[in-house]
Amino acid sequence: MSPELHIDADGWCTAARRIESPNSDPRPEGEPVSLVVMHCISLPPGEFGGPYIEELFLNRLDPAAHPYFVDVAPLRVSAHFVVRRNGELLQFVPTTRRAWHAGRSSWGGREGCNDFSVGIELEGCNVLPFEDAQYRCAVALIDALRKRHPVADVVGHSDIAPGRKIDPGACFDWKRLPGVIRPD
Repeated sequence: MSPELHIDADGWCTAARRIESPNSDPRPEGEPVSLVVMHCISLPPGEFGGPYIEELFLNRLDPAAHPYFVDVAPLRVSAHFVVRRNGELLQFVPTTRRAWHAGRSSWGGREGCNDFSVGIELEGCNVLPFEDAQYRCAVALIDALRKRHPVADVVGHSDIAPGRKIDPGACFDWKRLPGVIRPD
């Protein structure tokens, strides 16, 4: 059974640990959230549990802490949510604002998916399975998002940026998200 989650009127999930990222801006006027984009992230790649995802989204990632960080530390990125390996839910941007997670992207003939989407990062990588707790949290979160916003589609970053992105990857089991139909 998935836990019950709620997104309040300001776009914050009441059960999430709130960590406000500066990497967001207002959505275009009158733009509803109609898309959820699933991602995966691990910093350094393939390592889990450290503070580095939060530090990246807060613009505090030390490039000297790991050789991989030299290239990613200057990026100004965020997602609305991160689901840790143990199912802990973090929220960096309210769903009413635009997080900077999709980059160059298009879906349904529309460019710039950040304008109309919510980004969910699962702590993980493209070559290892995700945890049961992450799927439970993701299912509950998507349900809460659908209750708060007119979400029509749930897709992977690879679906909106094909050839540029591959996440959430081949190890992500889309069948574990009830009511999600994969794009052709």
